[in-house]
Amino acid sequence: MIGSRGRVTGTIGPGLIGEVLLNVRGGTEAFYAYPADPEETFTSGTQVLVVDFEPPRTVYVERWQPLGR
Repeated sequence: MIGSRGRVTGTIGPGLIGEVLLNVRGGTEAFYAYPADPEETFTSGTQVLVVDFEPPRTVYVERWQPLGR
């Protein structure tokens, strides 16, 4: 899961358990999500990167930063 890119479907932020959709095993699955930086907030539609994973369905994310061109 670490290194996967996903899309926020439920707001992630301080005191909130959010939700992200990730591509897993040829399909798309929902995971509970927390911000890696406890002060950050991500709204629905934001692309994020998974930086930590706690089985079975919890991930910690940060904002997706595409490489500069």
